[in-house]
Amino acid sequence: MTAAVTVDAVSKKFRLVHERNATLKAMVMRGMKRVIYEEFWALDDVSFEIPEGKTFGLIGQNGSGKSTLLKCMARIYQPNSGSIDINGKMSALLELGAGFHPELSGRENVYLNGSILGLSRRDIDAKFDEIVEFAGLERFIDHPVKNYSSGMFVRLGFSVAINVEPDVLLVDEVLAVGDEIFQRKCMERFATLRREGRTIVVVTHSLDTVRNICDEAAWLDHGALQSVGPAGRVVGDYLEHLDGQRAGPDSRRHETNRASVESVSMSLDDIGETGTALSGAPATFSVHIDRRSSEPMRLSLDIHRTDGIHIAGARLSMPPGDVGPEVVRYRVAEMDLRVGDYTVDITIQDDHSTEQLAKLADAARFTVAGDVDGSGLVSLGGQWDAT
Repeated sequence: MTAAVTVDAVSKKFRLVHERNATLKAMVMRGMKRVIYEEFWALDDVSFEIPEGKTFGLIGQNGSGKSTLLKCMARIYQPNSGSIDINGKMSALLELGAGFHPELSGRENVYLNGSILGLSRRDIDAKFDEIVEFAGLERFIDHPVKNYSSGMFVRLGFSVAINVEPDVLLVDEVLAVGDEIFQRKCMERFATLRREGRTIVVVTHSLDTVRNICDEAAWLDHGALQSVGPAGRVVGDYLEHLDGQRAGPDSRRHETNRASVESVSMSLDDIGETGTALSGAPATFSVHIDRRSSEPMRLSLDIHRTDGIHIAGARLSMPPGDVGPEVVRYRVAEMDLRVGDYTVDITIQDDHSTEQLAKLADAARFTVAGDVDGSGLVSLGGQWDAT
């Protein structure tokens, strides 16, 4: 299969400036160096290929080099070594309103941005109505974009970028800004682009997005390529790495001489402790704590999606009790979360104030599996009746 994008031994470094010498005396004292800096390698010898017609995800923690690599693909940054070859016309949506002039209207910016992306005026004339309709900005297209909300910015920028009809589309995390309706329109357009055989490269923190729309993925960590291949396998490698981090020195843990959170586990009635729940089935969370004070406390269990969105929470007021280890259980009659990956945070506070006595962030990770129709964050659990 022909490669749409070839990344060959790409490295990129930046200078991190720590201090500038403002005077001649300071320069002399520091060996005539006007600027004190260190070199930081954002990318280190990264190589992989993206096949034509595939949707490809770039994942990793903040500072891993994902966005830097995407900007190298978009020719915004020039690698210090290595090369990136793109087969066909490329369009990029990297930042909100990139290429927009704030004093110009939406209409004028469509023509400006379209010309930057390689469209002729005749091309833009032919696509203008479709661009505006997709962005949903018919009423505001002649208003200055400086008055647009961030959501209006991203809708217009995304609409222009995809209507270039690129062979390769680069997208950097901007879809998180749009509302549910816009995100659905974007996914539908992604599906259309994929059917047309176009290649899409997405930088995202949402592992669910990578699993749902990406064919392949690459995981970067501190600028180095850790894993590349089928999206599901790469996401699994990344999650296994995060689990390993939790086993090391624990910066997620806060405890005092009044309480600590030791661990959290999830179990199912029929198979016991597990890392996987079935959507619509019961599950039990067991929270192991150490009460170091007999005072009343308040315990909070919060569930987040892996992209950081808070899904649900439960609170328990704990009356005065004996000092020592204790297990508190929270039973869910029906796990009505959508299929995907989730994390659990546990917090213990003073029952009469907001003072935090203990916390264990990212205390457990679990996966919800099942064959559930619908969209959104939770399952409504209802039934249709068409009679």
